[in-house]
Amino acid sequence: MPLQNQAQQFICVKKTFLVNKKSVCIYCASSRSVPEIYFSEAEKLALALVKNNCTIIYGGGAVGLMGKIADTAMDAGGEVIGIIPRFMVEVEWGHTNITRLITVEDMPQRKNLLMNKADAIVALPGGTGTLEELIEVISLKRLELFNKPIIILNTNGYYDELVSFMQKMVDQKFLEPRHLEIYTIINDADEVVPAIMAQLD
Repeated sequence: MPLQNQAQQFICVKKTFLVNKKSVCIYCASSRSVPEIYFSEAEKLALALVKNNCTIIYGGGAVGLMGKIADTAMDAGGEVIGIIPRFMVEVEWGHTNITRLITVEDMPQRKNLLMNKADAIVALPGGTGTLEELIEVISLKRLELFNKPIIILNTNGYYDELVSFMQKMVDQKFLEPRHLEIYTIINDADEVVPAIMAQLD
C-alpha cells in the first residue's frame, strides 16, 4: 500500500478510535479492609476498561477499591479522572497520580459531575456512600432524568439483598416491574464492558 494511503488509513482509524472513546463512572468503596476478592475484581474491571479505550471517572480517592481502580488503570496506560470535594483534598484523601483530579465544593456537585461526565455508571461493592450514589442514579433514571447504562457489579453476591429488596418493592407495588430493567446485574468484572457496549450501541 502506498505510504500516502497508509497515512490516510491511520488518520481514519485514529479518528474513529477517539470518537468511540467512552467514559465510565465507577462508584466504589474507599475502605482498605474489605476482602481481597473485591480488590481482584476491581483490578480486572480497570484492566478491561483500559483495554477497551474507556476513560475512568471516579471519586478521586487514593485507597481502597478507589485506589485499586485508579492505580491499575494508570499502570496500564489508561486515563483516569477523579472528582473530589474540597474538604477531602484538605485532609489529603485525593489521589495525586492520576490523569486529572477535579476539585469541587461539595458532595452534591461531585455526584452531579460524576453522572454527567460519564457514558455509563458501574457500581462496585461499597458502603453507604456508594449505595447513596447508586440509588440516586437509579431514581433519576426512573424519572427519565438520566438515560445512561447502570451496571451493578455483584461480586461475591454482595448486592443480593439489594436485588431482593428491589423485587420486594415491585411485589408490594412500590415500583413497577419495568423499573427493575433500569439497571443490569453483572456477577463478573469481565462481563461489564460487553454489557455497557451492548446498551450503548
